[in-house]
Amino acid sequence: MDANTFGKLFRLTTCGESHGPALAGIVDGCLPGVPLSEEAVQAELDRRKPGQGGPAATARREQDKVRLISGVFEGETTGAPIGFVIENTDQRSTDYCAIKDIFRPGHGDMTYQAKYGRRDYRGGGRASGRETACRVAGGAIAAAMLGPRGISVLAQTVELGGLAAGSRDPEGALGRPYFAADPGIADAWDKRVRAVKAEGETLGGVVEVIARGVPAGLGEPVFDKLDARLAYALMGVGAVKGVEIGSGFFAAKLLGGENNDAMLCAGPNGFASNNAGGVLAGIASGQELVVRAAVKPIASISKPQRTVTKNGEPATVAVGGRHDICAIPRIVPVLRAMVLLTLADFWLLSGRR
Repeated sequence: MDANTFGKLFRLTTCGESHGPALAGIVDGCLPGVPLSEEAVQAELDRRKPGQGGPAATARREQDKVRLISGVFEGETTGAPIGFVIENTDQRSTDYCAIKDIFRPGHGDMTYQAKYGRRDYRGGGRASGRETACRVAGGAIAAAMLGPRGISVLAQTVELGGLAAGSRDPEGALGRPYFAADPGIADAWDKRVRAVKAEGETLGGVVEVIARGVPAGLGEPVFDKLDARLAYALMGVGAVKGVEIGSGFFAAKLLGGENNDAMLCAGPNGFASNNAGGVLAGIASGQELVVRAAVKPIASISKPQRTVTKNGEPATVAVGGRHDICAIPRIVPVLRAMVLLTLADFWLLSGRR
């Protein structure tokens, strides 16, 4: 098993660390003849890059400029592996020297040490959220392939810091602060973020991703269900602690007759509701795919916490450095990218071209 590769036919392989010289990736399996440019990939990376998100944002400033180094000729994919590089330009590794021998609560410090017998303490190394820039670049390539085939993916924040959006408008979310589903919620979220920041704390939230134009029949039975792979894709993002499809956990409160989507006529538009989230028996129904991810609070907080050193000695740590107060909004493009990568893979697995 290659833990640094996602997908079976449409595959993204990534490398690089938070404080290394660069992040890099290879997309294998993209169909030839897909229009693709650095500008198109850059537009997606700009939505994720550090320094965004108002009061929730990190002070680290990375431009996340992408270079396509293979697989594209005269503005179109060739069918060869698509290689890309994203340089790190604003590292401050000295911020982490004081805690290089201390395990930070909520981070992967202890588990990386247990697995490898060593760890890159500079910002978390491979476990850093910075790694997700490669996923966004890969997702942009997947979007370029799927778009002309009628599939689009939207993403929006539906809850932040325990404050839920009152309405849903996914089409407008990308133009709003926090990628908010509700145009009237951003001010309340701003106030919540500022108050928590002043306490030295962090926040979590909930992101909803919607895919449209997914053809009925996409997905595999039993062990490779479409919804199972979507959950796998989103749970592979470091800050995600829960995933639900359609009515999700709320379905546990319903009766069967309430949760079933009545069928009024044949075809994807023939359902009376979409509690299934666009998936039946692991196979796409042709309705909108609806998936939500619960995003935990950022683990790096400035309040003192009890911990231990790598030698097991008691210690106290207050995490310095430059960190987001909330993974939202920067995680929103990442989760959208993971859904795009999953759908691109299933598109090819279905034999479609």
